[in-house]
Formats: sequence, C-alpha cells, structure tokens
Amino acid sequence: MERIYIGMGSNLADPAEQLRSAVEALGHLPQTTLAGVSAFYQSDSLLPGQPRYTNAVAALDSLLAPLELLDALQAIENDQGRERLERWGPRTLDLDILLFGDRLIDEPRLKVPHYQIQERAFVLYPLAELAPQDLRLADGRSLPDLLAACPFVGLERLPHA
Repeated sequence: MERIYIGMGSNLADPAEQLRSAVEALGHLPQTTLAGVSAFYQSDSLLPGQPRYTNAVAALDSLLAPLELLDALQAIENDQGRERLERWGPRTLDLDILLFGDRLIDEPRLKVPHYQIQERAFVLYPLAELAPQDLRLADGRSLPDLLAACPFVGLERLPHA
C-alpha cells in the first residue's frame, strides 16, 4: 500500500457537490482505501473570467499502479461530465495525483510530484491538513518550506461540507 494524495477541483455544476461525488467515487476504487479528505476551499481561477473553484485534497492508500490510478481518476472525471475543451478551462471535476508514496514519476501522461504543486496554495493548504507535518516530497522539498513560500492568499476555507 502506498499513500497517495489527490488534488480535487471544480468550478462548474455545483462544485461542492462535484467534490462530494468524487470523494464517494474514490472510496469505491479497487484495491484502494480512502484515508481522509481535507476541508473544502474556494479559490479564484488561474484565468480571469472563470467562476471560482472549490478545491480539496483526498488521501488514498492504494495498491494500484500510478497509470492504473490515473485511468481510474480520469474515468471518475468523465462520469461527472468532464470535457477537455481547453487547457485550464472551466471544469466539472479535476482530479490530479499530487504525490504517490515516495515515487518520482516522469511519464508522458503523469508527473509526480505534481509539477506545479509549489505554486498552488489551493493544493498545499488542504494537503497540509492530511499529510504529516514534516512531509518530504520525493524530490526532497519539504511541505513546510513549500507552505512558507506560498502564502494563504485568495483562499477561503469553507464551512464543513
């Protein structure tokens, strides 16, 4: 079993409900246990003119291989109406593998640790709710250092969802 952290985001079609449905689907993945879910947060879109995002992080313990898990996550996205029309466009659901145990993964379809994790307060702060305080990413960076370099700006922690 490996501990895997999944970033979740939505800004269409009742985003909080999209995340709740995603959490339920993650709990039904084969050879996988849902170990925890952070609070939900709202954040501005990275691109102007889009609705605000609702974000969270889920922790999984899984025996699935990285690309098997990626395929399963994309199936969940598709089941929830995800359309890939434009990069960073609005979406019903986005599920990203942030960390996969202590693995460094550099595949054409998958980069882990997630390649922009250090820039994403909407990922780092929910991740910090679930991960050990002294977590080190597989590339050697520490979560406390990443948090210190990425202020809690533009985020709103939502009441219990």
